[in-house]
Amino acid sequence: MKNNFTKILGYDLDKNNYLYALCDYSTLLQKNMSLDNFIFMIKDFNVKIIQYRDKVSSLELQKTNLIHLKKKLNIPLIINDQLELIKYCDGIHLGQEDLNKIHKDKKIALCLLRKRIKNKILGLSTHNEKEILEANTLDIDYIGLGAYRISNTKDVKSTLGNNISYLAKISQKPVCAIGGVKINDNIENITFNVVGSALYKDQ
Repeated sequence: MKNNFTKILGYDLDKNNYLYALCDYSTLLQKNMSLDNFIFMIKDFNVKIIQYRDKVSSLELQKTNLIHLKKKLNIPLIINDQLELIKYCDGIHLGQEDLNKIHKDKKIALCLLRKRIKNKILGLSTHNEKEILEANTLDIDYIGLGAYRISNTKDVKSTLGNNISYLAKISQKPVCAIGGVKINDNIENITFNVVGSALYKDQ
């Protein structure tokens, strides 16, 4: 039976380690790459979802970039954090802090969010057993879990390493491994490998 997430994806999640590509705009700028360069690059991979993360551009430029990505790629597109831009993509990924800014009670926060985004994909970052167990009770479609390894694009205080597979097994939601994940990583109990900087290794 298909749930909201698999309906949007268009297929059942019957395997592990699908590829979820992170389009970090700061990284593109550092590497002097355009969005079209990014699009061309990921066409070499079997990418199932893209997340657009942009901490440097205006909302207007982010909107333009999202529209461009949607036009060029037939893949679900997730926005990182920016609820104002949900209209231009297929879902949103939030951190724990982002949810707390909406309401201190996470269930109320998610109720408010669902009114805004309807049936679009909703992902939430988690880092430990407590947050995963809480996420099991929430109206979300998947969790991000990490950091798996040290990442070049985000400062992390600690990593989960091989413990990520044990923690992922606790989740009742599909689990996306984040932080230093590589394209060909085979991580037990992980539905998606969220790959950022490793996409550019040969660029």
